[in-house]
Amino acid sequence: MSIKILTVLVNPNFMSIISSNIKYLRKKKGLTQQQFADQIGIKRSLVGAYEEQRAEPKYDLLKTIASFFEISIDDFINETIDDKWAPKPKGNPANLRVLSISVDKDDNENIELVPMKASAGYLNGYADPEYVAQLPKFYLPMFNQGTYRAFEIKGDSMLPLPSGAIIIGQYVDNWAEVKPGETYVVISKNDGVVYKRIGNKFRDNKKLKLISDNPAYDPYEISGEDVLEIWKAKGYISTQLPQPTPEPTMESLTSMMAQMQRSISKLQGNN
Repeated sequence: MSIKILTVLVNPNFMSIISSNIKYLRKKKGLTQQQFADQIGIKRSLVGAYEEQRAEPKYDLLKTIASFFEISIDDFINETIDDKWAPKPKGNPANLRVLSISVDKDDNENIELVPMKASAGYLNGYADPEYVAQLPKFYLPMFNQGTYRAFEIKGDSMLPLPSGAIIIGQYVDNWAEVKPGETYVVISKNDGVVYKRIGNKFRDNKKLKLISDNPAYDPYEISGEDVLEIWKAKGYISTQLPQPTPEPTMESLTSMMAQMQRSISKLQGNN
């Protein structure tokens, strides 16, 4: 299998910008969706899906569209183009994040696997095309919309998912869309790779509350400045099949009561 690497500057408003720009530039040229589709060699239904944010163009198609409109790829994916728009000096604004991905010979995006033993190195190499190219990779046809990565988790903080399970996550470019109560793989400078349930809206990238599904572990917060990447959990792979839920024992009930008492004491101490 031949592999090539794409490094993309990801704007948190990527999809809305692409949608707006395609629609504006197409209409400025006086083209219908069908005429535009014929010009760049795709189906009309795809043009509608891109303009309505129901699908995301692949990087090679983005380059084709930008070239068709005679606009640089950076401006096309990062700038809102309208009647007042003018090309700006090139740079790497603070709100852009670099995402390196690999694709196979058919331009299908791979799912790169970050094993436990590679998680420490991932903090330094997550945006490095050469590092990403060396990661194990695979492809699953059901994950064909968006960018995905797989992370092997360790420990028992997210039981009943066992240690060694592989979480498949979809890349989250706009952190404001992180939903409380759902699970994510969070990459941060201090904690590395963790799989947790989110406890709050990530407003202004200030603080992110992380919650373990195992009640023996207390929730904690990390600073938005420490967060490098966020991947929304979409599935998992494990060699351990689910087991029937055992009947509660006196030991497990005692442990649950102790955890509840600690939580109540903490709440009383905060009041």
